[in-house]
Amino acid sequence: MSDPERIPFSRPAIVGAEATYIDQALREPARQGGGRFTRQCHAALSGTLGGADVLLTQSCTAALEMAALLCDVKPGDEIIMPSFTFVSGANAFVLRGAVPVFVDIDAATQNLDPESAAQAITPRTRAIVPTHYAGIGADMPRFRKLAAKHQLRLIEDAAQGFLATLDGKPLGTLGDIGALSFHDTKNVSSGEGGALVLSDPALLRRAEIVWEKGTNRAEFHRGAVDKYTWVDVGASYLPSEITAAFLLAQLEQRERITQARREIWASYHERLAGVGRSGGVSLPHVPSGAFHNGHLYYLILESKAARDRLLQHLNQRGIGAVFHYVPLHSSPGGRRYARVVGEMPSTDRAGNCLVRLPLWAGMTEEHVDRVVRGVQEFFGTN
Repeated sequence: MSDPERIPFSRPAIVGAEATYIDQALREPARQGGGRFTRQCHAALSGTLGGADVLLTQSCTAALEMAALLCDVKPGDEIIMPSFTFVSGANAFVLRGAVPVFVDIDAATQNLDPESAAQAITPRTRAIVPTHYAGIGADMPRFRKLAAKHQLRLIEDAAQGFLATLDGKPLGTLGDIGALSFHDTKNVSSGEGGALVLSDPALLRRAEIVWEKGTNRAEFHRGAVDKYTWVDVGASYLPSEITAAFLLAQLEQRERITQARREIWASYHERLAGVGRSGGVSLPHVPSGAFHNGHLYYLILESKAARDRLLQHLNQRGIGAVFHYVPLHSSPGGRRYARVVGEMPSTDRAGNCLVRLPLWAGMTEEHVDRVVRGVQEFFGTN
């Protein structure tokens, strides 16, 4: 009897008209960014995000770099963020000479802890950057109050948060600026890709200039000026029309993709409840008012040794479970460029003990059954 097919941790799906739209983009007279597929993506995203202004970018990293430019981040400025996040959130500000200030996360949600963030504010603080881990909204009402009190910019790293909401409002629209990801591992993807989301309309004109390499080219195309020229700092942040064409096809199926992932997430959560009750294991917590997008499902074990044993157990059974971030404060780059405020027990626990289970649109009931059985066998539950 042959071994069962390996269940990958993630598998990007072709869900609609990707090939058709790419073929159309290839037939266009120009394939650089800013064409009709880009405009259609902007319209679809803005409609989904409550009318917010949106600019497609080559990645969420690029969107965060744009956010740093729009906030006029300067050398020596301090940016408060979680250590348990992807390195893009730190790099975007280090590139401007700023200092990431790492504080602990909330033990229940793995999101930036508001109390820890408040204790880290100094006269040099310029912005707070919460990450919406696993597509579960951070405590944005408290962060908004904190930002308003200290006159700080609030930038959402919503890389994992597309189509998730908090109190009925889309993640990415709850601060001044949001950054989305359409990387291959995200719910809606274009291989590489992202978007800058602007909740402050006053930022749009400058954002377009930064987006267009520091020129007023967008105004030229609207007929507002008779030629375009260099007017501000910027870089090449636009994706090509081919990327936008692929993304548009995915956006057209965004609700179906999200629903499929939420159903898998719900199946894990229900069937692994016994593991959570067995002691020493934490399951994801969704706070009141949060609507998640089924981006990922995780377990937090009692120790790194237990985490490693579970990973080995699952992978030996053809189940592609993985851990997640190495906390940035413990990385060589973090020690070089950043500083830490306070103790980091929840961050260290997540970094050492968190296991992510396979979750992707297209997983079958058999796939989910195998993953659940593998976890239950390890813990001796059912």
